[in-house]
Amino acid sequence: MAMAKKLNLTFFTNLPAHERKITVSTVLTFARIVLTPVIVISMIMGYWGTAFLLFCIASTTDVLDGLLARWLNEQTFLGAALDPIADKLLLVSCFTTLAFVQSPLFSIPLWFVLFVLIKELIILLGAVIIYVSSGDLEIKPTWLGKVTTLIQVCFIIWLFACYFFAWVPLKTYYTMLGIMIVVIAASLVQYIAIGWQQLMGSKGLS
Repeated sequence: MAMAKKLNLTFFTNLPAHERKITVSTVLTFARIVLTPVIVISMIMGYWGTAFLLFCIASTTDVLDGLLARWLNEQTFLGAALDPIADKLLLVSCFTTLAFVQSPLFSIPLWFVLFVLIKELIILLGAVIIYVSSGDLEIKPTWLGKVTTLIQVCFIIWLFACYFFAWVPLKTYYTMLGIMIVVIAASLVQYIAIGWQQLMGSKGLS
């Protein structure tokens, strides 16, 4: 615990002030984080229309925060760090809720939720190892990572629509689930490769 607190203190102390400032895009990212528990509660209560609308709003903030950061030239480390956290929190929370919510239609398999959680934990652990080893951490999403997030967002929106309109297209469901598994696994492999290159480069072995 003490080591973690020292690491965080050193990390944020070393960041210049402009990398820690709250920008318009950062506010949108915070909004996505705040909306997440509201979406989950709506799902648990069975308010699928509300959950659908709020999830669409949250997903829109994900698009807008990146565009505004580039357009206003307000890209910061704080924003770059919070954006994937907000994405993962939203997606994992929704997947977990869908795995346990009582519904006569679709439910997300528990093993899929564990698969997603393990992938995120591996990436998080890798980021910590890279920072501890090199004292630096570059947070830059890949195109495959963005596509993976987009596919997961589309899948959840589609599921909400199924719940709301009482659709049960099983073939589409299993096809989309299979596509997600492939892209998530591919994204994990890519991030592991990038992390390995950064780690070896910090040791002068690249």
